[in-house]
Amino acid sequence: MTIEEIRQKMDAASNEKDRLHYMRVYDYAVKIGHAEKLDEKAQFLLEAEALVHDIACPLCRIKYGNVKGELQEKESEALILKFFSGCTIAEETVKRIAYVVSHHHTVTNVDGLDYQYLLEADFLVNASEQHWSVQTIRNDSFFFVSETGKQFLQEIEQSADLVV
Repeated sequence: MTIEEIRQKMDAASNEKDRLHYMRVYDYAVKIGHAEKLDEKAQFLLEAEALVHDIACPLCRIKYGNVKGELQEKESEALILKFFSGCTIAEETVKRIAYVVSHHHTVTNVDGLDYQYLLEADFLVNASEQHWSVQTIRNDSFFFVSETGKQFLQEIEQSADLVV
């Protein structure tokens, strides 16, 4: 299964708002991964994780009435395993994607650059989409490690779209 096939499968199962979100996360993830010179395997993981990181949102809306991070993390693994069932991606790779997606709201014990850069990409999009204040961004972005992510963060902080 290619990145394009993953995107198409997610597009078919998503509403427009969710699609716009994960594609923005994907865009940041691609840029961060390439700028930080991830190897091919890690870049594939990062891009796949970015596309499916919010796979649990539709279920959480129905089941819980909200998409809180801990609920997404709780529901993600089974959905990821089902999503990739029968595909040509190695089981080890699917397990890694499931692990990262099931922890993508947890900024502690980050065990790989794919995980780290997904956190950064998702944070960047959430800060922008939700119009976080500069102070909130500064308080909550302590976990950023990539120079590229930090540069994007500065751009968002300076954006006129944010509430100051």
